[in-house]
Amino acid sequence: MASSELIEALQALAHERKIDEFYLIERLEVSLAKSYERILDLEWDARVTIDRQTGHIYVYELVPVGEPDEETGEYLEFEERDVTPADVSRIAAQNAKGVIASIVREAGRQSIYEEFSSRVGDLVTGTVLQGTPEFTIIKIRDGVEAELPHYDVKRSPNERNERPAGEHYRHNQRLKVLIIEVRDPNSDAPKMRGEQARPAIVVSRTHPDLIRRLFEIEVPEIYDGMVEIKSIAREPGARSKIAVASREANLDPVGACVGPKGSRVRMVVEELRNERVDVIQWAEDPAVYVANALSPAKVTRVIIDEDNHYATVVVPDDQLSLAIGKEGQNARLAARLTGWHIDIKSASFTSEQLPSEGNMLIDEEDVDDEAGLCSYVGEDGVRCRNHARPGSRYCGVHADLDEA
Repeated sequence: MASSELIEALQALAHERKIDEFYLIERLEVSLAKSYERILDLEWDARVTIDRQTGHIYVYELVPVGEPDEETGEYLEFEERDVTPADVSRIAAQNAKGVIASIVREAGRQSIYEEFSSRVGDLVTGTVLQGTPEFTIIKIRDGVEAELPHYDVKRSPNERNERPAGEHYRHNQRLKVLIIEVRDPNSDAPKMRGEQARPAIVVSRTHPDLIRRLFEIEVPEIYDGMVEIKSIAREPGARSKIAVASREANLDPVGACVGPKGSRVRMVVEELRNERVDVIQWAEDPAVYVANALSPAKVTRVIIDEDNHYATVVVPDDQLSLAIGKEGQNARLAARLTGWHIDIKSASFTSEQLPSEGNMLIDEEDVDDEAGLCSYVGEDGVRCRNHARPGSRYCGVHADLDEA
């Protein structure tokens, strides 16, 4: 390749990739200098200059002059000795390929970072390209890929596991994922293993905000701000609880999230591969909030210890196992959801005197026999799954029955 052709090729590439032309040439000069030090077996460092007009390449050996500095032992002055070889253009062309490929990769990662760094927390839909035992590559759009890591965190403690237990993906499968990180190519932070070869975008299927974004898609009232998701507790792949509250007096937040015949929450559950999702009503009163959080179990009494942030819950004997849940899952999620330490006791518990201060007795009219659900029963004998409106036995759909 002639010198002029090299410059023309560099200029065309810089224009196509939107890379600064002079930056590209400077990187090539640095790379060539290192190559010529090795090829020419120079005793001292080399410096390469490329004429920006003609493309001619010159190689100089930096020969030190005078005595080294007494403190640092380094030479301060150098004499440039021309050591330009006859086939300088051929060697330059070979180096240019590697330098250009490296710069293009860096420019691509920088472009992705600038575009997606402000989208952390967004829900995106991608297509599975390939999977390995440690991560799955997902195509977000043409030219942009993301990594869904599912490392064994015991063997790789510095890595992540963002795949719910039991989920496996096939080629070309479409997935909704949450962007949780966009790696900065210019960051001084320690690099992850093989980071340069891995996509810059990291996505998750286990993050609690994935449920938040899915409900925003399925429930217009959440997207419009009329219903607010107050808290989310999740055990990915198994079960989740979300607490919702309404900003409109006549709007049932739980019913809005569940949807007619459970259609809205069903779409979320299907996207989460049948992960169970409990929607409960948030309450400012911590006792009511804790009682709601233990749904579907019936609660008869909640004793709040605000100083220790401790809630003692009394349930009927036949509701104890339901309140605790399989392997303590229901109680564990309720504690995460509310932020209170919850101790569940059966009604027949008499081994100690429960304190009277801070008691909250649950009115049986407020706690329905199915954890606050609407009392309407259809002709087919199926009960409405919407939650009743505050102060009513019926949801918004069947509110006219209150007047009957």
